[in-house]
Amino acid sequence: MVEVHRRPKPLLYVIVLIIFIGISLLVIGGTMLYLQSPVDSKSDTSIKVEIPQGTSTRKIGTILKEKNLIKNELYFSIYVRMHSTKALKASTYSLKKSMSLKEIVNVLEEGSKVESLRLTFKEGKRMTDYAEVIAKDTSYTKEQVLEEVNNKEFLTGLIEKYWFLTDDIMQEGIYYPLEGYLAPDTYFFEKDVKLDKIIETLLDEEEKNLEKYKDLLLKNNIHDIVTMASMAELEGKKLEDRKNIVGVFNNRLAIHIHLGSDVTTYYAFQKPMTEKLTSEEFNTPNPYNTRPTNKDGLPIGPICSPSKESLEAAIYPTDNEYMYFVASTKGVVYFSKTLAEQEKVIQDLKSKGEW
Repeated sequence: MVEVHRRPKPLLYVIVLIIFIGISLLVIGGTMLYLQSPVDSKSDTSIKVEIPQGTSTRKIGTILKEKNLIKNELYFSIYVRMHSTKALKASTYSLKKSMSLKEIVNVLEEGSKVESLRLTFKEGKRMTDYAEVIAKDTSYTKEQVLEEVNNKEFLTGLIEKYWFLTDDIMQEGIYYPLEGYLAPDTYFFEKDVKLDKIIETLLDEEEKNLEKYKDLLLKNNIHDIVTMASMAELEGKKLEDRKNIVGVFNNRLAIHIHLGSDVTTYYAFQKPMTEKLTSEEFNTPNPYNTRPTNKDGLPIGPICSPSKESLEAAIYPTDNEYMYFVASTKGVVYFSKTLAEQEKVIQDLKSKGEW
């Protein structure tokens, strides 16, 4: 008997192929829709994105992915190649996670969403300085800014929103409750940005700066740490010096010796650090002034906006045996264990003209 092998009917092949193609198209289409959709449709936070001149499409995709504005950098390049009819422009943009891939590409093509308001808040500056920065380029006056940052209702809401803000900032005697908590950096806003939005944007950035220390900070007094960081910011320039300076302050606190920090006196009397302090000011009791010999402990609050390095110095100080330090006019910091050693250093600096 001869066995007959029957070939599958061509129609069956066609049906299987159609089904396979259909499923593939559905998968591909679904994937494309997913990759083109917003990373977070509910997010309203503006994210600054800088695209330098000459940046390739692939590199732009990398920048956007690092900012978590797109879901896949390779697909971004493919999408631009397939859909973009204009060159992507180098500039500084304000983008949001709630924007779709198409919206982001349109912005980069047109350059129409470049921020029109750029505010730079520097390290080591006071709340009054920050108020002047805002007043210079917005419709708000310096007085309005300071009134807002001292508004109890506004502050209460912020304490509820941000884990690193505690009731300590509301102590009687504090000049500006948010002093030291607004992260120094350059920010970009819409021209008609609201004042509370500016403040909260700086607090959002501070939250990012402190997030990696959160567990440690919650076990300690956050307010004291930020206060210490603000002092280190003004007393030293290098991270190593700032760590040692905090170590000195900790040593003095441990045996209840006044900290004797001139920078706290400047803040207590709201004097620019370019001016000279008087003997009377040094010895006048004030919640911020640590110069009076009967003053024990830290100032009541931060005296400036500390940098990331100063925050690190306050959180991870150098454990040393120094009790004194002094800086030369060249910014070199000298540490001493005894008052006699400190006085000798001062005399040497005077003889060199560095005092």
